[in-house]
Amino acid sequence: MQAGFYTIMAAQFFSSLADNALLVAAIQMLRDLESPAWMTPSLKQVFVISYVLLAPVVGAFADSMPKGRVMLITNTIKFCGCSLMLFTVHPLAAYALVGLGAAAYSPAKYGILTELLPARQLVVANGWIEGTTVASIILGVVLGGLLISGPVASWLLAFDLPRIETGVDSPPEAAIAIIMGCYAIAALINWYIPDTGVDHRVASKNPVYLIRAFGHCCALLWRDKLGQISLATTTLFWGAGATLQFIVIDWAATHLCYNLSRASYLQGFVAIGIALGAAAAAWLISLRNAVNVLFLGALMGILVIGMIAVNTLTWALIIMTLIGFLAGFFVVPMNALLQHRGHVLMGAGHSIAVQNFNENIGVLVMLALYALIVHLGLSTNAAIIMFGLFVAGAMGLVMWRHRYNLAAGDLMHLVGGERAEPKAGHP
Repeated sequence: MQAGFYTIMAAQFFSSLADNALLVAAIQMLRDLESPAWMTPSLKQVFVISYVLLAPVVGAFADSMPKGRVMLITNTIKFCGCSLMLFTVHPLAAYALVGLGAAAYSPAKYGILTELLPARQLVVANGWIEGTTVASIILGVVLGGLLISGPVASWLLAFDLPRIETGVDSPPEAAIAIIMGCYAIAALINWYIPDTGVDHRVASKNPVYLIRAFGHCCALLWRDKLGQISLATTTLFWGAGATLQFIVIDWAATHLCYNLSRASYLQGFVAIGIALGAAAAAWLISLRNAVNVLFLGALMGILVIGMIAVNTLTWALIIMTLIGFLAGFFVVPMNALLQHRGHVLMGAGHSIAVQNFNENIGVLVMLALYALIVHLGLSTNAAIIMFGLFVAGAMGLVMWRHRYNLAAGDLMHLVGGERAEPKAGHP
């Protein structure tokens, strides 16, 4: 791997770590405000809504300048959104601004991989970047839980600057002040991301053109026989992953009697599993054989249902690690395949914007369903069973579709940029 790849990975880790630590701090802030229960999953919804609404323009924005500069600009937006929570802005509104920065950050983060590395290294690169990203999601939740916990929060609140009134008076506010430092570290690393030398001129800045071009790119990827499979699976994965974050918090409360801080620590074992699964996938799975991992998605859904039988810490750690391992082994090859097909068909920034659009529609839909379950007062066990069956059933449909595509013709020639069709430049 080129040295620039590790710089990208480090910048992504700290930025994503801060995003997810901030989620826990915002949840605690909502609880301190005695907000309705449905607002908790809504935090994630306001975060990802920008991925959907801005999808037609963020791809063009990411392709319009060196992607290291894009990452610096958008990380600054995240920093500003985080800081607003310290100025009594409602957590939903502040976290929405962080989501706006994240929506524009993502096409640059993933798109630069296809500019920097050859296709044969994409699975290995994704094994690292996806493992780092997903691990930072879980470790960010762990960090957020640690920062709002009694001993750490008390120590942070006791710290005082001479003659300066910070206005930090509660555990979530103290956590947010530390999280802002994580964003600052990510911004510093952004300065050292290399320029790949790719031409950054965009065809048009006209919004109507961009929307039409984006619609064309969406249709192009969904019509592609491998693109549609990888896009469907990653859409399901991220929707399921976002929902699982909140399910684990509620499950830990009902099955293990854990508060928010302790429940967040549990998810660290998911991170360990994801890291192991991502490393195994990078070692064992090539881009050409990426579709061979589809069955693991269905297996993960079935394993999630097993959570309802767990009432001890030991088994909780085991099942969290196993779920993480299946998730890491499953998503890394699928993400690499999707990036490769998108890069070949339409260019890096546009393809990642299409991916984000679809994946975050999945997040919005699944979180809305979970918020409805919470609002209706269904039990945590019922929510887990419904969730697991949905994931397993959806993956069964994806596997059926892939077998149908195989029967219709040979797909393997689509994996390999040298033999793929030319990029689509205009709608």
